[in-house]
Amino acid sequence: MPSETASTNALLGLLVNDCTNMVRPQLDQLLTGVLLLDSGLHIHYMNSAAETILDASRKRLLGQPFFSLFSYCSLNAAVLQSALAEQQSVSDSDVSLVFADGQRITIEFIAQPLLQADGSIQVLVELRQVDQIRRINHENSQQQQLSAAHAMIRGLAHEIKNPLGGLRGAAQLLASELPDPTLREYTDLIINQADRLRNLVDRMLGSHQLPQRRSENIHALLERVCQLVSLSVSPGIQWQRDYDPSLPELTLASDALEQALLNIVLNACEAMGEDGVLTMRTRIIHQQTIYGSRYRHCALIVVQDNGPGIAATVRDTLFYPMVSGRAGGTGLGLSIAQNVVHQHGGKIEVVSEPGHTEFLIYLPYLESRVEKSVEVSKDPEHDQ
Repeated sequence: MPSETASTNALLGLLVNDCTNMVRPQLDQLLTGVLLLDSGLHIHYMNSAAETILDASRKRLLGQPFFSLFSYCSLNAAVLQSALAEQQSVSDSDVSLVFADGQRITIEFIAQPLLQADGSIQVLVELRQVDQIRRINHENSQQQQLSAAHAMIRGLAHEIKNPLGGLRGAAQLLASELPDPTLREYTDLIINQADRLRNLVDRMLGSHQLPQRRSENIHALLERVCQLVSLSVSPGIQWQRDYDPSLPELTLASDALEQALLNIVLNACEAMGEDGVLTMRTRIIHQQTIYGSRYRHCALIVVQDNGPGIAATVRDTLFYPMVSGRAGGTGLGLSIAQNVVHQHGGKIEVVSEPGHTEFLIYLPYLESRVEKSVEVSKDPEHDQ
């Protein structure tokens, strides 16, 4: 069976020569979005897949500037126009698009110039949404990396805590034998520093088990978090709430989850500095798959700030212990938060760009679990 890519190229060849009503129904059978733009990047044609990806009908979008459909696009329109003017194709496998209503998608983008008989240039664009495939691959990779990191940390913790215990015991024996009590301040210093290092290692490891869970209103918990953080950060930060009042109560370990959310919210406030807007949002999400398990219902908590964004150098290792994007940061807050959320069966996703960062915390209603899903992390279209 020919691959869809081959089919696409064949049909696009027909489109170049004659975009007639006979060809267009065949293009509507493709899963790849196809658009035809003029030299000003206005939409002249789009197939059904493009309508689905752009979440609007072709009747409404024909004649519209392509880039006006988005409040944010990671692909620079000026760069695209410059490349097309030089008769060069443009491709990007990781383009982020944000619509006016806040909906965000990730696509593969290919554009190539088409020189017409009259000398004008049109642009053939292919769009392919890759969010689900990327999410599955990212979850699998994240789970493997976290397992490896935790195994390494537990091994290091064992090697550190054993000599620390010996060091502390020796200091205590030495203190009992010192003839001059004033010298004990030195042994006390050794004991205090050994205890501090032991506590640091314990924080890196995190708790093995959650305390007993109970049913609780997630909004009451979020309000406690906001109240605590607002007392310790700049008064110039504005707080906004966008809560879904229909959200059912969650069965959770409230103290542990409160600490996790405190770490995330405090991290967002510190990233913004003296002023900014922090938004807390809740929603109910249906039919969500988390690390291979499918749930009918999940609570979604979004912590959004308008700070400078997360540096690309730490984005992939953000939840690792001892990794921090801030000077003076311990790098433990987000690691602890992720450990707690995982113990609740949930996950944390991060979306960040300058002026807009979101931490999305998914907490499943465990009683709504329906199956252990088997997800395919590769592209099925490449396996035809």
